[in-house]
Amino acid sequence: MGRRSRKARPGARRPAAPREREPAARVAAPPDGGDRMARGYARGRQRDEAARAKLEPLAPGERPLAVTIGALLALAVGIANLVLYLAGWQVQGQDPQLGGALVVCAVFLLAAYGMWRVRYWAVLGFEVLLGVLIVSAALSLMLASNLGGALLSLAVIAVAGPLFWFLIRAMARIQMPERPGAAGRH
Repeated sequence: MGRRSRKARPGARRPAAPREREPAARVAAPPDGGDRMARGYARGRQRDEAARAKLEPLAPGERPLAVTIGALLALAVGIANLVLYLAGWQVQGQDPQLGGALVVCAVFLLAAYGMWRVRYWAVLGFEVLLGVLIVSAALSLMLASNLGGALLSLAVIAVAGPLFWFLIRAMARIQMPERPGAAGRH
């Protein structure tokens, strides 16, 4: 609360200035306190190295199952969007714009092509699309006004969630060098 100015009465005592606190005695850090964080990072690096050692690089022509499923799903979504647009399907009572429909189709078809060719950039891009889809389905689930909407949101999460998870490991294998000293596919 702010101070109010008052006219001092003759002979009145002025309040004493607030006492400053004495600094608390510093607790001495254990001698290994600075090394504690470095040891934590070192343990993390060891776990990462162990996980990488367990991964096997992709054999020539090999495509992980999750990447194949993702490619087929992206192809199906791209084609379905195009077919629905051509069939005159309305979105929230309005006809979608041709440009927007073609962009969505192109993005999914490009992701399908890249994943079929086992390209890291395509899997990473599809992971982003899955992440956005999962978040929007979770938000839709919170706002669902009927059982059908809630079940649809749960179905999307049930399909996209595990695929998202399995694509992470596949991305690590795609990024690994094919032989010692070789660069990974990007």
